[in-house]
Amino acid sequence: MVGGHAAVRASAAAVAVEDRMYAALAVLRVIVTLNLVVLTFWRRDNFDRPGAAAVLVLLLVGWTAFALWAYAAAPRRTATLLAGDLAVALGALLATPWLKGEDFRATVPGFWIMGVLLAWAVHWRWQGGLVAGACLSAVDLVIRPDVSEANYGNVFLLMIGGPIVGYMCQSLQEMATERDLAQRAAAAAGERARLARAVHDGVLQVLAMVQRRGTELGGEFADLGRLAGEQESSLRSLIRQQDTLAGESASTDLAVALETLSGPHVSVVTPGTAVPLPAYVVSEMVAATRACLDNVAVHVGAEAPAWVMLDAVDEHVVVSVRDEGPGIPAGRLVAAEATGRLGVVASIRGRLEELGGTATVTTGSWGTEWELAVPRPEGDLT
Repeated sequence: MVGGHAAVRASAAAVAVEDRMYAALAVLRVIVTLNLVVLTFWRRDNFDRPGAAAVLVLLLVGWTAFALWAYAAAPRRTATLLAGDLAVALGALLATPWLKGEDFRATVPGFWIMGVLLAWAVHWRWQGGLVAGACLSAVDLVIRPDVSEANYGNVFLLMIGGPIVGYMCQSLQEMATERDLAQRAAAAAGERARLARAVHDGVLQVLAMVQRRGTELGGEFADLGRLAGEQESSLRSLIRQQDTLAGESASTDLAVALETLSGPHVSVVTPGTAVPLPAYVVSEMVAATRACLDNVAVHVGAEAPAWVMLDAVDEHVVVSVRDEGPGIPAGRLVAAEATGRLGVVASIRGRLEELGGTATVTTGSWGTEWELAVPRPEGDLT
């Protein structure tokens, strides 16, 4: 999987998992709050200050109602909310000796603190569950005159329950994110296969016909037929690749893929190390680079020299394509897009935008240079 925990938590699938966890936690909060009210009434004779205990229970009920509303929306799940939630639980624990006397056996909030513990675990994963469990356990032990076997059991459950729930939540989010990526990859592969069939049924047949007729007519038409044959071969190769697509998460070396574009008039310069990227990113980058080289052949000349340079930095991978032609006349790209000729927009800029990158062009009397940049995935690709 590409990316760290921050990227996982930011995905739509991860947010959906967290929403469901908080929805389940809301049900638990209601149950433990009802349990708190019933047990407090049942054990009302155990309180030295029953009136103050009733006030505390009402406050905890009110806080529960507020927490149900606050945790229902992701933007409200802030550090301040969780800190306040923990402070309320700790305050209720600390008030127990004053309300029930020094020889109490059960704290006033009792199981009610589970809501706070699990909220920290869901939000801050196992680390949050561990911190909240440690804080609740420490206060629970401090307020007791002695520690019994039952008290130890409660603390033990707090210390392991929070981290376990936090770890499970993190695992569910990672699984949901991976499933979402796999579904998107399958949908993209299906769409490419559909487009490949459409190309096969239309464009390939036309190119094959142009190749045959150009060869028959000879002269300049023979060159046109040769170019059509080359494009037909390239398109058929792409279609075969769709049939054996290994998946969007596979890694491919962009440097090796770009070196296949080198030729008598094209020089490719790559780093001395591999530049691994997801296979679909490499495929689109190579296609955009090939489109730049096609523009050089069409507008500068079939034998015009061109240079392709790959640069891999910490956060981006940049492919530069440069020629020494007369440059692009001012306004030509805008005019071409306005008249519906979308070769540059679709073949170069469109591809890069879909990858979350950019395609910028610099031109002048010295020539033209395209700079194709895509974000470099976090973590290692295997």
